[in-house]
Amino acid sequence: MSWIAIGEIDDIPLRGARCIKTPTAKIAVFRTADNAVYAIENRCPHKHGPLSEGIVHGVAVTCPLHNWVISLETGAALGADEGAVRTFPVRNENGRLSIALAEPALAAAE
Repeated sequence: MSWIAIGEIDDIPLRGARCIKTPTAKIAVFRTADNAVYAIENRCPHKHGPLSEGIVHGVAVTCPLHNWVISLETGAALGADEGAVRTFPVRNENGRLSIALAEPALAAAE
């Protein structure tokens, strides 16, 4: 696993997200209201909705398509829903963010 720089924390709005893409997945990097940063696969386990476009509340995001709530900490669907998405380790070093990936290549999502 290698750490790859993905930008600054200020590149992500409070309670917002930014997307990055790898050769195998699109990843949503979220910033919570208290400046915690999480990275999860950018597809809801229900109908593959774009989680990066959802509403961030606490340490969860609500999918914009069908209101499934996904934990930013574990990637698991919360409540009565079942399913999960992959999570990725994120480091915040003095506002500089990096993500740990098994894949060597990474490109900014458009």
